[in-house]
Amino acid sequence: MNVNYGGFVPISTVDWRGRSVCTVFLRGCPVHCHYCHNPNIQTGSDLRPVDEILDLIRSSRMLISGVIFSGGEPTMQKDALIALAEGCRAMGLKVGVQTNGVFPDTLEALIERSLIDLVHLDIKTRWEHYPKLLKVKPEVTIKVQRSLALCREAYLAGTLSEFQAVVTLFPGREDDVAYISREVPDVDFVLNQGVSGDITPLSFNELKGLADKIQRPVRIRTRDDGEVTYKNGQIIIADSFVLTDILQARRKY
Repeated sequence: MNVNYGGFVPISTVDWRGRSVCTVFLRGCPVHCHYCHNPNIQTGSDLRPVDEILDLIRSSRMLISGVIFSGGEPTMQKDALIALAEGCRAMGLKVGVQTNGVFPDTLEALIERSLIDLVHLDIKTRWEHYPKLLKVKPEVTIKVQRSLALCREAYLAGTLSEFQAVVTLFPGREDDVAYISREVPDVDFVLNQGVSGDITPLSFNELKGLADKIQRPVRIRTRDDGEVTYKNGQIIIADSFVLTDILQARRKY
């Protein structure tokens, strides 16, 4: 089986909070966001055997405890992603996916087979704006809603260890926060600073102000400040377990 491969980061301490991981990028995505951080792998082909990608992951094994699959859109390649997740499980690694939620069947299969530990679901905007903003068919919105329901149900049932609903914010779209917050109760909610071209990004303080309005704990991610938890008007910088994570992984080998 082949994977449409997009790239590999052998070690990352920012893609999974509290863990050192490697990140595998899979090529191809049906949604073309103007702020995409990897536009060069939205299309094209670079087919590699699954075993070749697993060998890349294995080369980082001494320094990691998990793998993040990103893109592009990793769930677009259902069978290949399942095979990669099975290979990661055989190495004793945690598995996370960053996804736009357009392929709920892939997420459902990963959850049912206990092959996934973390889902970052990127919710682009309020539902009625999906077709116009992203230039997609209305049924795409229904698929994202199904992915949200699947992941939230699994998270609340304990069959998905970590689930984050992520909204990437740009000036002019601040009103989306309250709307999306109501759609994602009882899960980790992330306000992600949108960065694109010459657009001046929302500041950390502006994102804090949006969090104050919805009155719930959030994670705020910005380019300059990294990720912090903001709760009840206070900034909470979580203890980092990345170094411990690395040392524990090294002791196993």
